[in-house]
Amino acid sequence: MSTNILEKIVASKFGEVANRKQQITIAQLEAMPLFEKQTASLKSNLMDPAKTGIIAEFKRQSPSKGIINAKAAVAEVTKAYTQYGAAGVSVLTDGAYFGGSLEDLSIAVQNPIPVLRKEFIIDEFQLIEAKAYGAAVILLIAACLTPAKTKQLAIVAKQLGMEVLLELHDETELAHICEEVDLVGINNRSLKSFEVNIEHALHLKDLLPKGKLSIAESGIYDLATFQLLKKEGFDGFLMGEFFMKQENPAKAFEEFSQLIKYELS
Repeated sequence: MSTNILEKIVASKFGEVANRKQQITIAQLEAMPLFEKQTASLKSNLMDPAKTGIIAEFKRQSPSKGIINAKAAVAEVTKAYTQYGAAGVSVLTDGAYFGGSLEDLSIAVQNPIPVLRKEFIIDEFQLIEAKAYGAAVILLIAACLTPAKTKQLAIVAKQLGMEVLLELHDETELAHICEEVDLVGINNRSLKSFEVNIEHALHLKDLLPKGKLSIAESGIYDLATFQLLKKEGFDGFLMGEFFMKQENPAKAFEEFSQLIKYELS
């Protein structure tokens, strides 16, 4: 079998985490000022009718699209996301494939909004890092974890005071859903081929357990798709590329949020 993109990313992530452990200790992370800080709840924000339901993402590049926006500033964009009604902010911290960093996360968390650390998490060390840098939510990707590992990491995340977003792509991953998971995201983009198909979200939505908030991820590039997914009962929408590919992502989010409010009024 040929190595897919996800396998390459995860393989490099093990080496990256090992290097990080040489650079900073768990004790040093736990001593950082944000480690003890109580974080805001993304779940609560998603259920707030005054907000858009969007988890707005800051993303510079991706393996499938290359450079999306090399000029945008984290502070400016995430401030606009917060100001114009995002339920949460997502920040890519993977450097090799997505051009992100923990520094980006540390800038985003200065806003009064729950921030998701968007990362390929394979080790508890990354959860402690996330908390130390102020993340309110962590992402666990079913495609690169076993159900047992997912549960183990989710338990630790909850103990640290963070919420857990579990990302699924197909029916085979439903077994990863456990009590500790707060939000279940359905990624319309395959992390193995990076192809996007909105039908994934529509098909899998009905198979999710009742009582878990559902998030539609990827492939939401216009108001019509957003409205379709909202009509299907999704509680949240992870959107990044649509805003980040614009010359002014902050302005793009402001205009889209106003459009949503206008359509709902």
